[in-house]
Amino acid sequence: MKARIPGSKSITNRALVLAASAHGTSRLTAPLVSDDTVAFREALTALGVRVTTAADDASWTVTGLGRGPRGGGRIWCADAGTAARFLPPFVATGEGSYVFDGTDQLKARPLHPLTRALTRLGARITADPAAALPLTVDADGLTGGELALPSGLSSQFLSGLLMAAPLMRAPLRVRVHDLVSRPYIDMTLALMTRFGARTEESGNDLSVDPAPYRATDLAVEPDASTASYFFAAAAVTVREITVPGLGLGSLQGDLGFVDVLRKAGATVRVTDDETTVIGGPALRGGFDVDMGNISDTFMTLAAIAPLADAPITIRGIAHARLKESDRIAAVAENLGELGVTTEVGPDRITVVPGPTRPARIACHRDHRIAMAFSVLGLRAPGITLDDPDCVAKTFPGFHAELSRLFPTPFAPTDDFEEHR
Repeated sequence: MKARIPGSKSITNRALVLAASAHGTSRLTAPLVSDDTVAFREALTALGVRVTTAADDASWTVTGLGRGPRGGGRIWCADAGTAARFLPPFVATGEGSYVFDGTDQLKARPLHPLTRALTRLGARITADPAAALPLTVDADGLTGGELALPSGLSSQFLSGLLMAAPLMRAPLRVRVHDLVSRPYIDMTLALMTRFGARTEESGNDLSVDPAPYRATDLAVEPDASTASYFFAAAAVTVREITVPGLGLGSLQGDLGFVDVLRKAGATVRVTDDETTVIGGPALRGGFDVDMGNISDTFMTLAAIAPLADAPITIRGIAHARLKESDRIAAVAENLGELGVTTEVGPDRITVVPGPTRPARIACHRDHRIAMAFSVLGLRAPGITLDDPDCVAKTFPGFHAELSRLFPTPFAPTDDFEEHR
């Protein structure tokens, strides 16, 4: 069956800020419409960027400023980490005083690598003692120059600075240390190039020249992180799921999750135009995988790992502790409530397969926890969520689509059980 996956959040919000920075009018087709992207869009509107939405939200038209914003203002980021990390560099290239704030959940997420970098580039920053929100940026343009940026907490700090670089007075050269989630930087650079930026990479150094962005029309591909739940559902129910529009040319590193499912026994086909996963007779375990570059999907694997035939260890995910929740701790907590044994380290989790018992999943207002454990619920009776609506952050229609594709509880056949 074909899954209806909404547009990529990562591409939508990057394209929004790039279009806002460009000269002219850009049209984004099939953008993600969710809590995070609407918060980002409304933040841009508060900065004076005109965003016109089609009646069915199938496209958004952005009239760019061709420069940084002017005049100052108060910016509400809601729960959107990308708004808190991409928009301060954007406003810092302009003029005025800007106050950023958000929910308590967002206030708990770190910003200090970004605020230190912006200060070195000429912005005046006033922040909470922990360098998180609320944050005030007194802007009078950014100088550019050379900068060393630790990136072990999040790649979003680097993405925000890179996207603002063409609006700076001089070239920006960033030396990157301990970069996590490298595919997101590749996505940022590819989209910047689409909008006319001049970038260069040499070893750990990234350079961007000051040059105007050009308005660009962009079709947003389906969200690969969201697709992971439906691919995993296929893998544990011996069914076939295809996601059209997500293929070999994808900008999203999280499509690499299907390679993990292949290791776990699923059949995977990736063409130019679509990706298909077909579940095998059993979910194979007994492997160790580094998911540092695709950490938004580690919960998908961890949630279905109790169904495997041997333990699975996931490594390289320390930075996942600083997302919407401490995701390693949240996964271990919920698996424990289900009666599943886990072993946890600073950057890893091992899941030991075994039978599950009914339990109420503590979502921690984290959409990915809710979606991952919903997939396990296709095979594990008695799973409920304490906050099912938190999926609206990235996919308001998630539960309806999962029910459409998997309308009845999975009932293993005798042949299936023989392979377990």
